[in-house]
Amino acid sequence: MIPQDASRKALEIAQLAPIIPVLVVDDAAHAQPLASALVAGGLPALEVTLRTPAALEVIAEMAKVSGGHVGAGTLLTPEDVLAAKAAGATFGVSPGATDRILSACEDADLPLLPGAATASEAMALLERGYSMLKFFPAEASGGAAALKAIGSPIPQVSFCPTGGVSAQNATNYLSLSNVVCAGGSWVAPKEKVQTGDWAGIEQLARDAAALPR
Repeated sequence: MIPQDASRKALEIAQLAPIIPVLVVDDAAHAQPLASALVAGGLPALEVTLRTPAALEVIAEMAKVSGGHVGAGTLLTPEDVLAAKAAGATFGVSPGATDRILSACEDADLPLLPGAATASEAMALLERGYSMLKFFPAEASGGAAALKAIGSPIPQVSFCPTGGVSAQNATNYLSLSNVVCAGGSWVAPKEKVQTGDWAGIEQLARDAAALPR
């Protein structure tokens, strides 16, 4: 997959809803009901971070949920890319970008949201053909003000900010012309997942899906 096509597909996924849930799931038994609640609430694009031993099984289980688009987050190595694709991930997310990660995703036909936190990083990715990026870590990198500033000289690049994005500040990002969506974990609180409060998670998803952008 050439970078331009990969970035276009990543943009299509990012446009599905204002928020992409960033999910750290410890128990694969929670995967399908969690995905079903989020999708029912209006958040069909789901990022499962590869931070737990169960992550690949979680991706495989969530991939069975109708209407969902399950991606793998925290892609750090080409091996991560291959494992995520094999598990059923339809897109990938990385905290940064290296030639090895970009090439692995291109070779595996896995659309990628590569991470960038500076104008130089955004320019390098744009030069390679990527115009839909992840802005990470968003709050630590200057927040919405920094992202707005980057957008002024590089308007052809769009972003999904993650890292410190919350229900309280999400609209600060979503109001920017260079932001398509934002990623956040607040729509699936650990305590609600552990207790199986799927109705509560669905309501949080509905609230997030209604955020203006």
